[in-house]
Parts: sequence; structure tokens; C-alpha cells
Amino acid sequence: MHREKKVKRLMELSAPSGQVRFTDRDLKNLILPLFAEQFLLALVGIVDTFVVSYAGEAEVSGVSLVNSFNTVFLFLSTALASGGAVIISQYIGGGDPERAGRSASQLFTFSLVSSVLFSAAVLIWQRALLRLLFGKVAPDVMAACATYLRISAYSFPALAVYNAGAALCRSVGRTGVTMYVSAAANAVNILGDVLGVFYLHRGVAGVAYPSLLSRALMAAAVTVFCRRGGGGVRYQRRDVLAWDRPLLGRILHVAVPNGIENGVHQLVKVALSSMAALFGTYQIAANGVAQSIWSLAALMGLAMAPVYTTVIGQCMGARDIDAASAYFRKLTKIGFLLSVGWNALIFALTPLFLRVYALSRGTAALVLRLVLINNIFNGLAYPFAGPLGSGLRAAGDIRFTMIVSVTLTVAARLFFSALFGVWLRLGVVGIAWGMSIDLVIRGVLFALRYRSRKWTRFRLI
Repeated sequence: MHREKKVKRLMELSAPSGQVRFTDRDLKNLILPLFAEQFLLALVGIVDTFVVSYAGEAEVSGVSLVNSFNTVFLFLSTALASGGAVIISQYIGGGDPERAGRSASQLFTFSLVSSVLFSAAVLIWQRALLRLLFGKVAPDVMAACATYLRISAYSFPALAVYNAGAALCRSVGRTGVTMYVSAAANAVNILGDVLGVFYLHRGVAGVAYPSLLSRALMAAAVTVFCRRGGGGVRYQRRDVLAWDRPLLGRILHVAVPNGIENGVHQLVKVALSSMAALFGTYQIAANGVAQSIWSLAALMGLAMAPVYTTVIGQCMGARDIDAASAYFRKLTKIGFLLSVGWNALIFALTPLFLRVYALSRGTAALVLRLVLINNIFNGLAYPFAGPLGSGLRAAGDIRFTMIVSVTLTVAARLFFSALFGVWLRLGVVGIAWGMSIDLVIRGVLFALRYRSRKWTRFRLI
């Protein structure tokens, strides 16, 4: 009986053209858990940073440096999972749960194999990698880097497997699963951090091993759910053990351009951080605090992106262009209203956040100015520049979104940041304006692309 209900629900999601595919309640059940999950991830990151600060300056430096490298793997894993989610969603929309399950199984296999190889490479060439990335840092900092990188590398396969399972959960509309799994694992992570640092006095290992444990638990829980067929699509042993090159090609067709976008974005982010370092101590401090608040402001957009992938992917898989167009409009309206409200709330709470930091009056005023600039444009433009782009990718419009994103990240974000920040001597305020211009241009181009309906011409399956 339970299995029949799951299949029935899957068939509702792949309804014939002209019928409602996602009710308002369905959309709510997609959006709220994804937002909660993003919020929990941000919260645990803040707690991690707070706890590790008590382990010592060398440990803090080591964790910070290695996390800049770990972000590379995170981007690659997320891009691969996003590519898988698009293909899975399209097969579900096309009423083909068997191929959807095979796609999910292949995503699991490729994620596991590629992450194990990546981890092995990091462990084998660990010392050379650390010397290349961080040069001649102090011996105690290098020791902390080595410990944290080694333990982090152990966790890469678990993180990749979790992302693969999360892609399936989101594709079938079961975002609540990843929310609950993430909440439980993050609680384990925080408790482990406290025990490892304050009671066991293990230093950087005291925060690294809890992260490894929490990721392993997340991977195991999501994999069990996907194996049992939650949502009507599940991992099949025969498909996990197979190697379907055409199917993997479809997944990588979406994943590789997305990975390139993320990689270029990360490189430019590093360049902007280096640029901010030119402007003096108080501006560096203000920019660092502002970035932590900006990360909170971005949560709503990050939560909406997978919703577009699921909804638009399923509509396009069924070749229901009218439904896809209608949900584009509806999701953009919802995302815009939520984004404006959330960014306004974060700005209103910024004075309270600033009380946590020991900042001078001038630095605090600069932070407030930076947050105001970011939140205005993030609230108004990011729903079009970010989540709408995810919808275009889910429709199969891969090349256009990649070209626009990569080009603007360099030609708008980096160029205007240098123009305003360095040449016009506006400092970190100039960087904030450069980032905002990027969002506006990108949002306009993606909105025009949607209105052109060229995204309706692509087929991924």
C-alpha cells in the first residue's frame, strides 16, 4: 500500500499537459525545507568558526586556509549533483521513473568513484599540495593544515554521496528528508566540536573528526532513503554497478558547464579578497564582517535554485512548455517577494549583529553601508540572476547560462570592482558596487532569455 501511494504521487508530479503539476502546497513543501536546510548549514558554519577559535590561532589559520581548498571540491560535487538533478527531474516529468532511477543510480556511482579518486590524490600528494597552496607558513599553521586536510579528504566521498542522494530527494519533491538529515547531522557536528575542543583538547582534529562523522551519517541516511525508493524513484543495485556512458554524458553535459561557472566565480572571489586587502585594516575588517552577513542574505536565493530545477525540469521532461512557462512566472514572483522580504529583514537585524563584533564606530558604519548596497541589489536582482538561471539550465539552456555567467563574473564583477574600488578609490564600497552591477546585468539577460522563449527549443533526454 505504501509503495502504491509513492507511485501514485510520482504520477501526479508527471501529470499530463494542462493539469496542475505542483500545487501551492507542493511548492511550499519544496521551498521551506530547502530554506531551513540552507539556514542550518550557515548556522553550523558560524558555530564551527566560533568553536575552533578557542583551539588557538594556528588552528584557526589552518582551518581557514584548508577550507579555501575544500571549497573547490564542494563546488565540483554540487555541480555534479545539480546536473544529475536536472536529468532525474526531466525523466520524472516524462513519466519514466525507471530511467529516473537509473540516472540517480549512475549519479551515485560516478559521485562515489570520482570522489574516492579525488580523495586519494589529495592524500598521496598532500605535502606537495600544501606547499604549493600556502607556501612557507609557520610550522604550527602548516601542521594544522596537514591534519585538517587529511581528515577532510576522508570525508569527500561521504559528501559526494550525500549530494547525489540529495539531488534525488529534491527531484522527487522530498526536500524535507534532506532538511531533517541535515539538522540531525549538524547537531552531531556541533556537539562533536564542543567535545573535541573543550573536553578532549584535540585542537584542529577536534573539529575535523565531527565533520567527518556528520557527513558519513548524512550520506548513510540519504542513501538508505534513496535505496528504499522514497518518492517512487530509487537506487537499483544493477544500475549502481553498471556504467552507462550515454546517461552519464547527459548528466555531465549539465554538470561540467555548471562546474566551470562555479570555478570561475570562486577564482574571482579570491581576486576580490586580494583586492580588498589593498585598502587598509579597517576596510578589510568591515569587508570580512559584511561578507558573513551577505551569506545570510543569500540564503533565500540559494534555497529557490533547486526548486526551479525540480519544477522546470519535470515540466520540460514532459515537454509541457505552457506549464514550464507558467511555473517560471510563478516561482519568479514567489522568489522575488521572499528575497526582498528576507534581505530587508537581514538589513534590519544588522545593527544587532554588529554588537557581537568589537568594531570601531567607523568600521561599523562602513559595514552597515556595505550591507545596505548588497541587500538592495541582492533582494531585487538576485532572484533573476541566480534562481532564474537555474530554471533555464533545468530547461536545457546550458550554453547560454554558462557563457553569460562566466563572462559577467570577469567582465562585470571583476572589472567594475577594480574600476570603482581601485581606480576611483572607493575601496570595498567600490567592490560592493561592482558585484551589484554584475547581478543587475545578469538578471536582465536571464529575464530577456526567458522572454525570448529560446529555452523551449532544447531537449536533454
